[in-house]
Amino acid sequence: MPDSQAPATPGHPLGSALDSAPGSALDSAPGSAPDPASHPTPGHIHVHDAHLHNLRHVDVDLPRGRLVAVTGVSGSGKSSLAFGTLHGESQRRYLESVAPFARRLIGSAVDPRVEDVRGMPPTVALEQRTAAGGSRSTVGTVSTLSSSLRMLYSRAGDHPADVLERGSALHGGRLTSDHFSPNTPEGACPTCHGAGVLREPTEESMVPDPSLSIADGAIAAWPGAWLGKNFRDILATLGVDIHRPWRDLDADTRQWILYTDEQPVVTVHPEREPHKAQRTYRGQWRSVTRYLRETLEHTAAESSRRRVLAFFDTRVCPACEGHRLTPDALRVTYLGEPIWALAALPTRRLAERLQERSDHLPRTGGSPEDEAERILLPTLLPALRTLVGLGLGHLSLDRPARSLSTGELQRLRLAAQLRSGLFGVAYVLDEPSAGLHPSEKGVLVELMRRFLDEGNSVLLVEHDMSLVEQADWVVDVGPDAGEGGGRVLFSGPVEALAEVEESRTARYLHLDPPVLRGSAELPVRGGDQILRLRGVRTRTLQGIDVDLPRAALTAITGVSGAGKSTLLTHVLGTVMGERVRTTVADAPEAGDEAPDDATDPALLAGAPDPAEQVRVEAVDGADGLTRLVHITQRPIGRTPRSCLATYTGLFDRVRRLFADTAEARRRGWGVGRFSYNVAEGRCPECAGTGQIEVELLFLPGTYVTCPRCGGSRYAPETLEVTWNGLTIADVLQLTVDEAARVFADEPRVARALGALSRIGLGYLRLGQSATELSGGEAQRIKLATELQRTGRGQSLYLMDEPTVGLHPADIDRLLAELDRLVDSGATVVIAEHDVRVIARADHVIDLGPGAGEDGGRVVAQGTPAQVAADPASVTGPWLRGRD
Repeated sequence: MPDSQAPATPGHPLGSALDSAPGSALDSAPGSAPDPASHPTPGHIHVHDAHLHNLRHVDVDLPRGRLVAVTGVSGSGKSSLAFGTLHGESQRRYLESVAPFARRLIGSAVDPRVEDVRGMPPTVALEQRTAAGGSRSTVGTVSTLSSSLRMLYSRAGDHPADVLERGSALHGGRLTSDHFSPNTPEGACPTCHGAGVLREPTEESMVPDPSLSIADGAIAAWPGAWLGKNFRDILATLGVDIHRPWRDLDADTRQWILYTDEQPVVTVHPEREPHKAQRTYRGQWRSVTRYLRETLEHTAAESSRRRVLAFFDTRVCPACEGHRLTPDALRVTYLGEPIWALAALPTRRLAERLQERSDHLPRTGGSPEDEAERILLPTLLPALRTLVGLGLGHLSLDRPARSLSTGELQRLRLAAQLRSGLFGVAYVLDEPSAGLHPSEKGVLVELMRRFLDEGNSVLLVEHDMSLVEQADWVVDVGPDAGEGGGRVLFSGPVEALAEVEESRTARYLHLDPPVLRGSAELPVRGGDQILRLRGVRTRTLQGIDVDLPRAALTAITGVSGAGKSTLLTHVLGTVMGERVRTTVADAPEAGDEAPDDATDPALLAGAPDPAEQVRVEAVDGADGLTRLVHITQRPIGRTPRSCLATYTGLFDRVRRLFADTAEARRRGWGVGRFSYNVAEGRCPECAGTGQIEVELLFLPGTYVTCPRCGGSRYAPETLEVTWNGLTIADVLQLTVDEAARVFADEPRVARALGALSRIGLGYLRLGQSATELSGGEAQRIKLATELQRTGRGQSLYLMDEPTVGLHPADIDRLLAELDRLVDSGATVVIAEHDVRVIARADHVIDLGPGAGEDGGRVVAQGTPAQVAADPASVTGPWLRGRD
């Protein structure tokens, strides 16, 4: 239903479309809009006056028990309506029902900013995320199947007699389920602490050139600058000859320097140049190993962690042989196998093994172990069959969650919800089609229909028109992004959306098959230069040969788990990273926090698994490539202080403009004064964040605008300096499109703003926090940042599903920018599922035919027209329009 600012009338396409719709909210007198607050439609969720973010006081009715798609261009307000308003209001009501003392244990909810929501069922939200848990998170832990498998080993596994003597007295000597988890004190191997590998600094890794003396830098693991000099001075004070070659020092001295636990404190008389002060100080010795471990544990800088990790050698743990469990747990078997062996099976094969056992299990009587199996197997088997039915049968329970594709992870979460058996809830899904091959989307529709058949409602924020076309109801938000959006243009049956002229979505429904590059209408780009990789083996890739035309766009396609990301990121990122002079990849911004699992032993292990090693027989055609640019959907910053203006670098030039004003020069202010991260210029009350957190004892905390600076982030004195009538805070409030007009005469700033605008980000504010940006927006900001650069040389761009989170209208803009890159001589390689994008590529590498061990092969390769005509191609039928 349209919002209150655009009421439907009989002559309006919305009115004609919805007047006849069952349960329509427009059953009112001709020419008059209904009063939705006083006449809520039965069987509907009624939203009145939603004004979160850019929503413009929206009223809308959504049918319950139906599949409802929310559409609109990126930034139009879709997620604000579906997640912020509907799910946010559901969370708020739930918190009100929770005991006050327990509310503090629940994460804070978003303020839905809505006047009233009626007919609202409880909601379950599944937002789009590209990772799950920490480095120890696996398919088994995400799906919770690991718990059931561990319980099966605990209650029905074959325990050796001596293990029973050491087991739990409460369970007849049997090991508890915790003993079969490497993430618990009971189950983790005591030698490697459940990591499966040992990572230790060795003398060879810490001192790679023993012919050097300590004074000449023999100990490469030491830091540079003052701290390294401090260590050398302390050793000299302790009587070590730091000018003698390392190999000539006696073995005990070398071992003490590298490994001792002693920490003597000495008075150091440093040797300095004659013109420098010669002050003595008290210095405490730390062995090289202690320094490395303490740095690894406490540093928040990713670059420091990587440097330190380079001095650790890794080997498989000899105690558990890499299986991460205690010796007792590894000796317990079920079906003749230890738990690690069953966890390593693809879920479809694991289901077959367990089904065979279930078929031969006596229905009644037998041992206590038989009774335990009769209880546990019926819980495991349906869950495994659900995974197989969703196309995840190639995954094993021990597969790291971080190695999953977006589509695999999304379906894994959906499978868990399907097993929950909830009734009467509204599932709010964020682009469930992300990461799915066109052939896999039918399974997704069946899954959502199963949710509906169980008495639930499904509300999905979606850009994939093939899914939108199958919805029962569509809510189109727009027409544009940011301030140009926030209105409900249409709410009703999908077929009637075509009549809404303002809708950007309507024009992309029921499109004809795309024109294929390689056909007469669309010639192929690129010259004779080809980057050739031969005999590529790693993970699921099975010795494949691939050709990548230079100065062209190559799309890597295939079903989820076929090996696309492995080829793009793992192979090309590794192989080409070793052959180019410059690599541009995601790295934490200065001041960002370290990852949550920065000291996790499993992460520190980083074992060079043979299956992870990239083996390539030959690489040809890489000559001349000088830059590798890997653009992902990783956030551009983890803290609210990171924003669009700072990431792109344009804020540096803006602050220079303010520092060059006559008033700033009169006051003696430099560029630092105009940074909200510097104490001199920022607001002292909010420390430059613009907000103050209000902690409520029994309610979720909330943020309010800083009363001192009014949200500007700056001290009042700083705002006294203006440039062209604007304060520095005013500039941060400008959208990209507004700023482009303001800075039209500043080439460096205008170039950055132009790149952002062309790629469809003109609605973002310059000061928009990095934490408010979606993964798709972050990826496009990185691409725009790269597009503004001049003199990029011969570059290779790698992008993993750049269309995720983009409306078809935004995809058209993205394609135009990718074409600009190719036209400038760049080589662009993307992993992609969107058929329109694949059709525009110059070259397609189609992997498959299946996933996991059934994938990893090149089933078709060539122009889109050639792949479409290849009967072996998995993607070909979709390029042809499913003829």
